[in-house]
Amino acid sequence: MAFNGYNNYGPQTWQVGSPRAGNMTVVDMVTDDMRHLIDKHWYQFPPMNPLWHSFLGFALAIFCTIALLGNLCVIYIFAKTKSLRTPSNLFVINLAVSDFMIMFSMGPPMVINCYYETWVFGPLACQIYGMCGSLFGCSSIWTMTMIAFDRYNVIVKGISGKPLTHGGAILRIFFVWTASLIWTIIPLLGWNRYTPEGNMTACGTDYLSKDIFSRGYVFIYAIWCYFLPLFLIIYSYYFILKAVSAHEKNMREQAKKMNVASLRSSENQSQSTECKLAKVALMTISLWFMAWTPYLIINFAGIFEFATLSPISTIWGSVFAKANAIYNPIVYGISHPKYRVALLKTFPSLACGDKPEGDTASQASGVTAVQLDEKPSA
Repeated sequence: MAFNGYNNYGPQTWQVGSPRAGNMTVVDMVTDDMRHLIDKHWYQFPPMNPLWHSFLGFALAIFCTIALLGNLCVIYIFAKTKSLRTPSNLFVINLAVSDFMIMFSMGPPMVINCYYETWVFGPLACQIYGMCGSLFGCSSIWTMTMIAFDRYNVIVKGISGKPLTHGGAILRIFFVWTASLIWTIIPLLGWNRYTPEGNMTACGTDYLSKDIFSRGYVFIYAIWCYFLPLFLIIYSYYFILKAVSAHEKNMREQAKKMNVASLRSSENQSQSTECKLAKVALMTISLWFMAWTPYLIINFAGIFEFATLSPISTIWGSVFAKANAIYNPIVYGISHPKYRVALLKTFPSLACGDKPEGDTASQASGVTAVQLDEKPSA
């Protein structure tokens, strides 16, 4: 199969601004069978400088390697360690599966496309690629929302809340995948479509269509996969912080009545629980916001036309969203006290931090080691 702008040995090394590049557009680099999927907006831009493709390909290769190994390690440790197979931790395993699959299905193809500086796998693969990004990305987002809900139920409601069971966790995970699959299939049925992005190395939803019907999908999908989860996560952590702050206040008042400095052990006095939890909450929300906001801006810039999108600008959505699969294992897995113990036993060289002492209470996924009046999980 011959590629426009390529010789028989791979991508040519012309530079943007040269006489040859001046007569070409970014669309001229793609194969003929992909032209019908490309919006006319991209015909005004010259081919990207090969250095951008090299940067993107190299970064994604690093991201892909770290994310695959990190998430595979989380899945293996949580699956083999009996004490970690709790209902709450099923969400952590599901998140690791989603992040592993998003990098497994999207990382290698994009690295190859960056080498050839265009999409080389044909229109069918473009549809599958876009579907994988939608399915696994949406699943990852809503799994993080379920983790926030679980922490809210344990910390805020306490013994008055209904304990999470294995059946309840599996039912919620089933809902996450079913809803994600529905939103993934809809573009194949005619409401929007999957098209090459401006850098021509990845495919996603069509955010450049002028059709109000197609724009409606992008807007409603953004509400479902961005605004609603973000609101629910912030809502959950707000009341979690509020509950922990009230609990800490009660402990201080009780300690004052007992004429003691603190009811906590000496090793926990250096930093208050509410401060620790505030840091975790801030980190969780900030990383989530950083990962998915670039894609939202790109999509909204397309449907609302408040900014002119260039092929280079579409790179950042891919970079930040895929980086999410790297730090999720750290935030939701490695910071789990019992997980670190299991990691130390299984892979001593990969253990992070000091070995936790005792059986630290782990709220939901265990990121927060907050000693509260918890109800037992069934």
